[in-house]
Amino acid sequence: MIGPGTALNVIGILMGGVVGLARRKPLSPATESFCRVAMGVFTVFYGLRLTCLSLDWSFPRILKQLLVAVLAMMLGKVTGRLLGLQRMSNRLGQTAREHIVAATPEDPRRLSNGFKTCAALLCAAPLGILGSIQDGVSGYFYPLGVKAVMDGLATMGFVKVFGWGVMIAALPVLAVQGTITLVCAEYLKPFLEAHGLVDSVNAVGGLLVFCVALVILGLKKIELANYLPSLAFAPLLTWVWR
Repeated sequence: MIGPGTALNVIGILMGGVVGLARRKPLSPATESFCRVAMGVFTVFYGLRLTCLSLDWSFPRILKQLLVAVLAMMLGKVTGRLLGLQRMSNRLGQTAREHIVAATPEDPRRLSNGFKTCAALLCAAPLGILGSIQDGVSGYFYPLGVKAVMDGLATMGFVKVFGWGVMIAALPVLAVQGTITLVCAEYLKPFLEAHGLVDSVNAVGGLLVFCVALVILGLKKIELANYLPSLAFAPLLTWVWR
């Protein structure tokens, strides 16, 4: 199973491409602002909901779980910086912007450039990796549902620049995110469940989804890619604390 989140993401990309090709006028600034706020609100809700569902609701346990989550995020950020995850993400985004600016209707490589640019952007998004892990570990596909809407809106704009080739980017998204979800569901989830570590991953995952909302709403600039190692530190710290 590729997971419902990845399926929604693929459908969102395809629908965004079809609407973008059929619609001549771009979205109005008011509509774009509404969509951004709506996605931010939904992301806040689903992020905090995931964290709340992972807590045991006894005050000492809640303090312990939140402390582990905060420590995991701190260690994850340091590790991410050492690995240069955010730098790689920024470099990828910069390259994509250069391709978008340089794209012209007469360019014979417009379709292939559009496919490669959008595939890289949509597959390497931190929310896609985070959402795929959550979908596989706990079946919580809502973060990828939010990404589906974001990718659909982005694809509406990309098809006007690169043409229909952008829609083919749904295939690598299906392969990458589906593989992550499948591996997590088949191998990681049984191990975490056997040792009672799923909640620790969910607590950190929910907080990271909440951080995504802050970026969507433009409230704070956060190096999201650097925090991804936090998902590995959370169960490790929980195991050590025991």
